Amino acid sequence: MAFSLSSYPVVYRGKYGSKGWKGGYIEKPHRSPQEEAALKPKEREALAESRNLYDDMPLVNYSTQYGLSCFEGLKALPQKDGGLAIFRPDRNAARFYKSMEGLYMPPFPEETFVKACVETVKRNAMLGFKPEYKTAWEKDSYMTADSVYIRPFSYAEGGIGVNICHEPWVIVINTPVSAYFTAGNSDAVVTSRIRATPGGTGWIKAASNYTMAALAKHEALEKGFMECVFLDATDHRYVEEGSSCNIFFYLKSGELVTPALGDTILPGITRSSIIELARDRKVKVSERKISIEEALEETKECFVSGTAAGATPIESLSYRKKKAVFNKGKTGEFTADIRDTLKGIQYGALPDTKGWLLRVL
Repeated sequence: MAFSLSSYPVVYRGKYGSKGWKGGYIEKPHRSPQEEAALKPKEREALAESRNLYDDMPLVNYSTQYGLSCFEGLKALPQKDGGLAIFRPDRNAARFYKSMEGLYMPPFPEETFVKACVETVKRNAMLGFKPEYKTAWEKDSYMTADSVYIRPFSYAEGGIGVNICHEPWVIVINTPVSAYFTAGNSDAVVTSRIRATPGGTGWIKAASNYTMAALAKHEALEKGFMECVFLDATDHRYVEEGSSCNIFFYLKSGELVTPALGDTILPGITRSSIIELARDRKVKVSERKISIEEALEETKECFVSGTAAGATPIESLSYRKKKAVFNKGKTGEFTADIRDTLKGIQYGALPDTKGWLLRVL
């Protein structure tokens, strides 16, 4: 299981109006987790579908018609001591605020964002909807570990005709999630498609950005690759991102390179966390342009990062008729160290000396 539409029962819904933001919690139809697991597949699907329906919200609006929406993705992770904690929700709150500002929507208050994430996770956990920590996860560096995926998103008021959103909703749902990438294949390919253009919305976590990502990822999967990689829109030469993740190149010189932030690169929370961990290790980290030629010729290890991806190794990268295999197709020592440290902190197996975890339970 990667992402699942079987969302947990408790959701948060807020609405902007003449008196600012107002919101509350809704408990959707549910049984106990054990009873739901025992349902027949069709009954389980019907119950999941009922949680995904909101009959008092407009179908025709600026989100459904024009993709005018933004969202976030963060996780609540079961802790080794039996608790539950969210990884860096304040950073997601700040990015969501900026995304809504960038789309000319009334921005959602950061404190309310964090509270809504904490409360939905806590209320669902109290109903029994939460994963339990398993020591078996430690054997594969938590690559198959379960967690709660938290998805906050905006939804526009009713309207038709190209326009901006003045009175959005913000909804926060929780769903179960495990490994994002399929095990056994970590090959990537450079796509000819363009994810973002200068002056566009590439820096915003906008729903519309992911149309191109979905198409390119689908094409990569059909060709037998795990992931696709985008180049820049201007020169078609410099590496930018994966389909839904930032990318890192650990060069033979010992330098760790990731594309510099700009209006075409999403400022990933996992990305910034990895940069901090690398600098703790006295590794030279450069946020700069990196050409596809340099990436293919000078890279020792490569990995992608994101809320879903964590720090996932890339064993090879193909571009036109060239193919570079990194570290003989095996996870490199540096990549493994960063991945294991990040996951260890997130799941409470390593001390959180940076204050990245916000405890829920």
